Amino acid sequence: MAKKKQTNFKKYIKRFWIIVLGGFTSLLLIFLLASWGVFGVLPTFEELENPEKNLATEVISSDGVTIGKYAFQNRTPVKFKDLPDNLVKALIATEDERFYEHSGIDFRGTARAVVKLGKGGGASTITQQLAKNLFTKQPSRNPFARIMQKVKEWVVAIKLEKQYTKQEIAAMYLNQIDFLYQAVGIRSASRIYFGKEPKDLDLQESAIIVAMLKNPRQYNPRREISKDKSLTRRNVVFAQMAKNEFITQQEKDSLQKLPLKINFTPESHNDGLATYFREYLRSYLKDWTKNNPKPNGELYNINRDGLKIYVTLDSRMQQYAQEAVQEHMSNLQSYFFKEQKRNETAPFYDLEDEQIESIYNRAIKNSERYKKMKKDQYSDQEIDSAFNAKTDMRVFSWNSNREVDTILSPNDSIKYYKSFLRSGLLSIEPQTGHIKAWVGGINHKYFKYDHVEQGKRQVGSTFKPFLYATAINQLRLSPCDKYPNTPYTIPKGRFGIPEPWTPKNSGDEYGGELTLKEALAKSINVISARLIDMVTPANVVRLAKSAGIESKIPAAPSIALGSVELSLMEMTGAYATFANKGLRVEPNMLMRIEDKNGTVLTDFTPKTKEVLSEESAYVVLELLKGVTTAGSGVRLRTSEHYNKDVITGFPYQFTNPIAGKTGTTQNHTDGWFMGVVPNLATGVWTGGEDRAVHFEKITNGQGATMSLPTWALYMRKLYADPTLNISQEDFEKPEYVGIDTNCGKEPEVNENKEIKKVQPVEDDTDF
Repeated sequence: MAKKKQTNFKKYIKRFWIIVLGGFTSLLLIFLLASWGVFGVLPTFEELENPEKNLATEVISSDGVTIGKYAFQNRTPVKFKDLPDNLVKALIATEDERFYEHSGIDFRGTARAVVKLGKGGGASTITQQLAKNLFTKQPSRNPFARIMQKVKEWVVAIKLEKQYTKQEIAAMYLNQIDFLYQAVGIRSASRIYFGKEPKDLDLQESAIIVAMLKNPRQYNPRREISKDKSLTRRNVVFAQMAKNEFITQQEKDSLQKLPLKINFTPESHNDGLATYFREYLRSYLKDWTKNNPKPNGELYNINRDGLKIYVTLDSRMQQYAQEAVQEHMSNLQSYFFKEQKRNETAPFYDLEDEQIESIYNRAIKNSERYKKMKKDQYSDQEIDSAFNAKTDMRVFSWNSNREVDTILSPNDSIKYYKSFLRSGLLSIEPQTGHIKAWVGGINHKYFKYDHVEQGKRQVGSTFKPFLYATAINQLRLSPCDKYPNTPYTIPKGRFGIPEPWTPKNSGDEYGGELTLKEALAKSINVISARLIDMVTPANVVRLAKSAGIESKIPAAPSIALGSVELSLMEMTGAYATFANKGLRVEPNMLMRIEDKNGTVLTDFTPKTKEVLSEESAYVVLELLKGVTTAGSGVRLRTSEHYNKDVITGFPYQFTNPIAGKTGTTQNHTDGWFMGVVPNLATGVWTGGEDRAVHFEKITNGQGATMSLPTWALYMRKLYADPTLNISQEDFEKPEYVGIDTNCGKEPEVNENKEIKKVQPVEDDTDF
């Protein structure tokens, strides 16, 4: 009997070892088969070396700030050295306590998960989670297939551990996670949720990031529905850190009492810095990729190839420019809204009902809603009904949030938006041609049209410096030369005109003689007519084209008053030529483009061209300085008469030399100001979307009120930031100037070196 029991015991032992060894062998075989690809293709060595990622292309300013991205996924990887220590400790304490001890698979954790049926915590290591995120496209619902996926994840995890260091694996894992709101990877998450780089995250912020790893939607601090869960999960992170002795129990207790803290900073195409610029750059890069293929012939994809686009914009100057536009335009708009309450045809002037209806119908047909309904074959009656039906919508507003929820019909919203004045600003460094700030409109989300590059409007008397420059360069006229301020007629047939042309001064004011400096400062039209007759329109066109204006300019006498339509880009680039001693440097926005590895793909060098002699350019600047000391730009100064701006009530108090020119077109439809200091040329345009949208009177509708304040606010911000080194000096005088610029006397200044009081020019209308 004892012998039989002993035999049975040996049999059971044998069976036990057969089962154990058989199970181990089977498991080993499964792993071997998986590693050989029997259960599906595993990533190759090359794929492990370069894991598949969609990497965002970064747009980086001249001062090293990322101002935007192009991406399918907003992912920009960072290296381990750029991660704060508190984030790494929070990650390991919460997600993988034995991260530095295992080789990809935590067998102790796996055993615990099996025994406790998953209730004692998950078994996946950080490396396994990385393997899953990198190479498992979609978890299978089939139990057997899911087991095979898990086995492959284990195999890949072991391979990753052999291929990378622990630090690299931790960084790769954080770079892979989608934290929602276009925050893919730790860098985007840090910037979007906290407005900072990962290395600057504090412990609270790191804990919130790690809390989201379990489920970015369920534990998201931005979503109202999940804030409580986010707070609870964050406190679990603190508890895990205390358990693993990364923080003390006292620190844990204090931290857990703190409320959630985020600084949500979205990174969409409509948010952040230089939105209009980034959209223009996107279209440029499409052409660049076609002309600059990869070595293998494939085209770069700006949404996934992780390029680095180094641009000329300065993030600080761009921020100041956007602030200046918003500050002035919100104030100007309030005046416009008040005025329109008295306007029966608001926001239009000078139009009949039929013309107004035509404008609205054109706007409807240009809308995305109309185009989509037409494409979907809705009838005209259905479209009309849809455009008249009131609905919930969010519209632009100059309130603090820049938008408001309301109930409007699509037709009403079109009318609402017609009432908003638009504006654009562009800054160029004359010596390099570098574009330093680009503001294409008041809000890119609601107003897509770019008034820097797309928009072309009549430029008014801001074109007159090209006429004066032609006269100085061609005839060596002096700012001190005098001409009669009397009506001047260019006869029929001259320059091909069909009728005699006799322009009028604004306000029909004539009499006496004026120097060229006075004539330009006060925008005297009759003297402009006399000058263009002397130099011919063709020569003015030739100089303007040489200065970089590409739009068609008719060789007609009327260009002397600015009848031509040009873009802000063209005007600012041309004005920069005056500040660069007559040498045009083509405006440029790009410095270089690198691939994701830092290899330079293209360097950009601007083209240069001599337009004027250094002497002539200096004389033109002397003329333009007169505009800001005794002309329509005098409100920049500190005189008692104009110590405050009409609209803003703001005393600008500039005392440094400024070359500038205001411009106002017929019916004060367009208001311009071009302002130049030695190392910066800036242009500003303001007006309505439609030319019939304007102020009723010139007091508020002229360039000196519509656009000059934006320039002034912008420059005050620049001068307040000494790191930018924006010049407050005078323009450099050439070694030899044979043309008298002071008219034989020193400029009149008072004892405090302030410009003496002058009679302001309220009206520089050209038609």
